[in-house]
Amino acid sequence: MSNLDYSFDQQHIWHPYSSMRFPTPTFGVTAANGVRLTLDSGEQLVDGTSSWWACIHGYGHADIVAAMQQQLQQLSHVMFGGITHQPAIDLCKQLLALAPNNLTKVFLADSGSIAVEVAMKMALQYWQGRSANTKSKILTVRRGYHGDTFAAMSVCDPTEGMHSMFGANVAQQLFAPAPKTPFGEQLIADDTAELEQMLAEQHQQIAALIIEPIMQGAGAMWFYSAAYLKRVRELCDKYQVLLILDEIATGFGRTGKLFACEHADIQPDIMCVGKALTGGYISLAATLCSDEVASGISDSPAGVFMHGPTFMANPLACAAANASLTLISQGTWQQQVAAIETQMQRELAPAAAFEQVVAVRVLGAVGVIELNHTVDTGKLQQEFVKRGVWVRPFSRFIYIMPPYVINSEDLSQLTAAMVEVAKLTRAPTTSQFISHG
Repeated sequence: MSNLDYSFDQQHIWHPYSSMRFPTPTFGVTAANGVRLTLDSGEQLVDGTSSWWACIHGYGHADIVAAMQQQLQQLSHVMFGGITHQPAIDLCKQLLALAPNNLTKVFLADSGSIAVEVAMKMALQYWQGRSANTKSKILTVRRGYHGDTFAAMSVCDPTEGMHSMFGANVAQQLFAPAPKTPFGEQLIADDTAELEQMLAEQHQQIAALIIEPIMQGAGAMWFYSAAYLKRVRELCDKYQVLLILDEIATGFGRTGKLFACEHADIQPDIMCVGKALTGGYISLAATLCSDEVASGISDSPAGVFMHGPTFMANPLACAAANASLTLISQGTWQQQVAAIETQMQRELAPAAAFEQVVAVRVLGAVGVIELNHTVDTGKLQQEFVKRGVWVRPFSRFIYIMPPYVINSEDLSQLTAAMVEVAKLTRAPTTSQFISHG
């Protein structure tokens, strides 16, 4: 019998993207270990989401837990204004050792959305320092997702994205078509034509281009060509526009490279990381930039970078991130992600034959079944729980991003459930699983 007060939860507690009038069903979790979530019923579920793509080493990892426990006893938090501490110094050393080598400066933020806000502010303030105040717009591509705060929303897809309802309240940015060339293929001839035209005509107003490298995540679950990303870097150089890479979802091995930009062998001017930075144990993000960007900001009228979160460089979060990055540095993730990719390619393939499936896509430790209709997330989630797994579909996509430590048996349970549930779904007029909203 559950001790959780579900009634209070439904009546008073917001959950992500939920209605207080018609709340989405929730499942009470009482513990987590390895790749398993324990429900208040005692049932265990194999987690296919890594808690929104963050918990890459699994739950309860001894090294991360020990690092946090030790830090908690010593210094859990202190303001970063006028103060520094060893966990932050160690973390920034590790980050810079892993990141593209042109990135030399680190701003530690609270969350991925804030890291994007920081990156956009860096770009705008950089051009102020270079006496180019007209460069005040951000260019991006459609089907992107960069977070839920207001500046981040402004560079999410303006029509299909979840933030289109805010309209004129969101800063009006510039949008090029989404990349069409699939991952692993040569660039389609006109794929960057409109993007280049926008840069040619408006580069004097464009401070930066922001894009999710290789994988458009929450906006489309689309893997695009490394050749496209390489061309984006060339165009930014040609038209003197900063390139911001949002590696929040893709960083730390998720696509099979440590950072997704490595697929294209390019370096950004500014890079955002988050999610898996701490191994998913506590919120922390970072925005990294080059010496040139930092110099431009220092030359701006303010003379300093105008941002400073209360919990910036939280020592407890830095300790978790240090432990997680130490695990990443050991390199085991490379074999783990490669094995996950091979197994998902094999086991998700049968779904491609279903009439309601548009495509099956796998890259690194990301597996996607794209349907030809929107699903009811709450109802499908119940189907997955019946099969002993935690999978959270959205829009037209059933996908998993499992922890790297998952074994082949648990991964097979996830992929089998994905294929089974995808087979059950039908067009909106015939399926109980489809949202009518």
